[in-house]
Amino acid sequence: MNVRRRLISGTALAAATALGLGALSACSTSDTGDGKNGANGGKLDVVASFYPLEFLAKEIGGGHVAVTSLTEPGQEPHDLEISARQTAQLQEADVLLYLKGLQPAVDDAVQQSGVKNKVDAASLTTLEKHGDEVGGHAEEHDDHGHSAEGAGTDPHIWLDPVKYGEVAQGVGKSLEKADPDHATEYRKNTNALVKRLDGLNTQFKDGLKDTTSKVFITTHAAFGYLAERYGLTEEAISGLDPESEPSAARVKDLQKMAKADGVTTVFYETLVSDKTAKTLANDAKLKTDVLDPLEGITDKSKGSDYFQVMESNLAALRTALGAK
Repeated sequence: MNVRRRLISGTALAAATALGLGALSACSTSDTGDGKNGANGGKLDVVASFYPLEFLAKEIGGGHVAVTSLTEPGQEPHDLEISARQTAQLQEADVLLYLKGLQPAVDDAVQQSGVKNKVDAASLTTLEKHGDEVGGHAEEHDDHGHSAEGAGTDPHIWLDPVKYGEVAQGVGKSLEKADPDHATEYRKNTNALVKRLDGLNTQFKDGLKDTTSKVFITTHAAFGYLAERYGLTEEAISGLDPESEPSAARVKDLQKMAKADGVTTVFYETLVSDKTAKTLANDAKLKTDVLDPLEGITDKSKGSDYFQVMESNLAALRTALGAK
């Protein structure tokens, strides 16, 4: 992650933890005795680090869970800092869902929390290393001199419906374990959600199998898993880090590649500045459009939930790639 980001320090975290624990001891609420937080009316108290995990918890947990997200709508997840109030939420949680490697401040807080049921989404599927360029014919492009700098473990697993389905199954099992009284319903909801994700996978597979181009440009490399799943190549301006600045050589290379591969569109996202994407598009005489990495839902999102936004992403990709 970008070293320029202000991550919560160990001292600040310790202070926040102390404040959080103090707040807990002062609270009048207590456990109901069955592992559920009494403050939530006996519901399972689930804390999710950011939207994709919040969505899974709500879809699978239904009316039996009370879900809180550490990342507010419109907040860039990578930049999250943990407050004393959020530390208290972590300590109170019956289940804590996070994705190790995405939010360093969350990783630090989780390590120091006493929550029994900590679920790392990264452990529920397989992660890969991706750089600026990812996908179907990346090796061919490397031979042509295209950059693959900035490679690192890619946390954006939720943008691949298949991997997201694997995470959903793991989250479902974790909720079953934490609240066995409602295990049957959690299992039913998990199966229904995975079935919907299978359907979404089919939509993407069918929608992207016959296109004029297979290459698309994004502001940062969030769509590597999606590109690999559907035989596309993602060319990212800034690599895995949404705040890093591309080199002049990288920008020049992208301009040449766009012309060679018939690229029509430069994609930007809702939570990060579109300045670099629009500058590249203007210089290369390309269009711009939104491809949402779904790190949060805001009033600017093209949809109100994961499935709607992913379907909007599919429509944008089909248009940009010349789907037939």
